[in-house]
Amino acid sequence: MTRKLLFLIADGMGDYPLPELEGRTPMEAAETPNMDRLASLGTLGLCRTIPRGMGAGSDIANMSLLGFDPAIYHTGRGPIEAAAQGLPCENTDLIYRLNLCTVSEFSAQGVMLDHSGGHISEEDGAFLIQRLQRELLTDDFVITPGFQYRHLLIQKGGVLGTENDLNISPPHDLINKHLDRDLALFNRSRPLSNLVYQGARLLRDTGNPTRVNAVWPWGQGRPLSLPDYNSHFGYRGAVVSAVDLIKGLGRAAGMTVPDIPGATGLLDTDYRAKCETARELLEKNDFLYLHLEAPDECGHSGNIKDKIEAIRRFDHLILGPLLKSVEEYRAGCLIGCDHLTPIVKQTHTHDPVPFLFYDPLSPSRSPVSGFSEQNAGEASLIIDPGHNLLPCLVRKMKAVS
Repeated sequence: MTRKLLFLIADGMGDYPLPELEGRTPMEAAETPNMDRLASLGTLGLCRTIPRGMGAGSDIANMSLLGFDPAIYHTGRGPIEAAAQGLPCENTDLIYRLNLCTVSEFSAQGVMLDHSGGHISEEDGAFLIQRLQRELLTDDFVITPGFQYRHLLIQKGGVLGTENDLNISPPHDLINKHLDRDLALFNRSRPLSNLVYQGARLLRDTGNPTRVNAVWPWGQGRPLSLPDYNSHFGYRGAVVSAVDLIKGLGRAAGMTVPDIPGATGLLDTDYRAKCETARELLEKNDFLYLHLEAPDECGHSGNIKDKIEAIRRFDHLILGPLLKSVEEYRAGCLIGCDHLTPIVKQTHTHDPVPFLFYDPLSPSRSPVSGFSEQNAGEASLIIDPGHNLLPCLVRKMKAVS
């Protein structure tokens, strides 16, 4: 019989020591009794989720944590989110993630102020995308609505064009930085350049009630294809997340991926709904991947207080309730993050991430004071490359079954 395994991921939870916290990280400053208790009963270590030479994106990091080698399977951020929506795409299509953003001005002198347009609401995002769909009609591109500020752009036959090789910066990596490098890349493609400049012009016009004044296509690639999770790993898998990126990885791998009302990807997400859904999924599945976006969003905004609160809620409102299921099923439980999103950088980094693995069938007795970046680093266990973490934990569980 296959033992159940839970991965509980707090996106971007890891950080650097901060002078505002007297040299502690937000993980160390947050009240996390559940993680701290499990740290004394489990295994701590570091995992390199971002392969050397690849971008520090959530797409790459979560693909690694799910056990897939990004060097083999990753094609881009956009294709993963298209998989989440089940969009029918041709092999020659180029699929972009399309952000609704706020910039100081759409020029080489302009600066990226907000990658999310002030965390635009779902209703306002849908209004703007509908307008862009009407007024940016073109034979080259199709705009597909998503959620809030996250949408998709499909370029028909784009894999065969120059756009395939444009390394456009993710907008969350450009906060408070100039747009000159990336606008020069857009300008290498006449169709793409026309789209972004016309989009900025339309969004400056009257009738836009939001802070959004630019569109930003990035993360482009050909359609995603992943092996079936059950066939590849021997696990019936399920995903709980508010984020299309994570849903897309699950759906592309044939996992169960429900839509959860009230799951927002922000600090105000419906934690109870996510936990109830997780418990229901565990009854029929062997592997559960639960992803919480809020710590990452707080890291991008540079908000120390909110990041500490996001980590506290992850411990109290996600891990705490699900520990009952861990004990009931005698399931293995991994707790960690996909990448660091340090407050001082307000973007992702390539650092190895801390993880904690607890197996109720083989608890340890460790003197560590809690789950933190420093304690995980001092454990001297490093999983590199990161896609080996899942197989490593499966072997560890089988050894004590």
